[in-house]
Amino acid sequence: MDSSDRNPNNSFDKERIIAPATYEVTNQLSENIILTTLDDLYNWARLSSLYPLLYGTACCFIEFAALIGSRFDFDRFGLIPRASPRQADLIILAGTLNMKMSQPTMRLYEQMPEPKYVIAMGACMITGGMFSADSPTAVRGADKLLPIDVYIPGCPPRPEAIMDAIIKLRKKISNESMQERGKIIQTHRYYSTTHHMKPVSRVHTGEYMRLPSLQKPPKELAEAMGTAIPPALQTVRKKLETE
Repeated sequence: MDSSDRNPNNSFDKERIIAPATYEVTNQLSENIILTTLDDLYNWARLSSLYPLLYGTACCFIEFAALIGSRFDFDRFGLIPRASPRQADLIILAGTLNMKMSQPTMRLYEQMPEPKYVIAMGACMITGGMFSADSPTAVRGADKLLPIDVYIPGCPPRPEAIMDAIIKLRKKISNESMQERGKIIQTHRYYSTTHHMKPVSRVHTGEYMRLPSLQKPPKELAEAMGTAIPPALQTVRKKLETE
């Protein structure tokens, strides 16, 4: 830097003092050399541009939708929500997962390109939550279906908890290696309670429609009411007797 650049009356110095946040590349950085590895550069590009899938099954998705808004603004992390699984590499499981939605959820995960990551959000996705005790259809933890990278406890978790999970996922991505990708494979954990389902008899058997009291009231009820049998029921009874 010559003497003219160090002059306090220089217009460039005044502009730098008035508006220090500039996007100009200075001469001091033009001759620097940056040394890095291919893994670090590749991981930095991936962790800075995660594309989450717009997916939710229950109330936790309201918190996830609030994170997209301007108040929390998770676009600053480079997260751009995508509506297609073929363009997403992150799925945040938000809400209760039942057996009916298990197969569509697995189908969405299989359509996502590699490498892909899964975040289990809320108590329902971790252990089944309040439905783990008496619900016959709630899945006791999404780890029975998909490999989970980060768990977010809560019912429901706040958007700040999702930000913390994203930061932890970014740290995990930064430590990955391209050479070890084929050796380290995500597996299911099955830490949560297993299902104990038993077959039961049908609830709707049609026996109610064949009850005699459906065609005419019981004798005790008619005597207690003190009223005669309506003509319509008498007609039905005569018809059944003739048949």
